[in-house]
Amino acid sequence: MATVSPSWAYTLQLPHDPRAPGIARATLRTVLAAHDLARLAPTAELLAAELLANAHLHTDGPYALRLRGAESGRLRIGVWDSDPAVPRAFDAPGVVPPDMSENGRGLHLVRACADTWGAYALGGGRGGKLLWAECAESGC
Repeated sequence: MATVSPSWAYTLQLPHDPRAPGIARATLRTVLAAHDLARLAPTAELLAAELLANAHLHTDGPYALRLRGAESGRLRIGVWDSDPAVPRAFDAPGVVPPDMSENGRGLHLVRACADTWGAYALGGGRGGKLLWAECAESGC
C-alpha cells in the first residue's frame, strides 16, 4: 500500500540585511534534513543562493524565501521581493551576459540547474515578484 506524504511549505521573511541570505540557506538545510531531503541540499542551496542574492542585490526592501515540498521528492524554492520587474534572465532565457561580465550569471545558473523555473509579477496588496525553481535528485 502506497503512502502519501502530507504537503508542507515554509516561508521565511527576511530583512534587507547582508546576513539574511546566509540565514536563509541555513534554514533551507534544516528544512531539507527535517523532511528527509538532505540529498537535494547541494542543488537546492545553489538555487536558493542565486535567487536570494538577486533579491538582496537588486532591491532595497525585505524579501522572503518560500520552500514547498512537491510530489516525488521534489522541492520548489521561491523568493519574493518587492520589485515587480522580472529579470531579463527569466524573461528572455536566450539573453546571456558577455564573457567578461563580472555579474549576471546567477539566474543562468538557476536555469541550468533547476528542473523547471519561472517568475511572475504579483499584483494586489504586497506586489513585487516571485522567482521560483524546482529541483529533484537529478539536478546539477
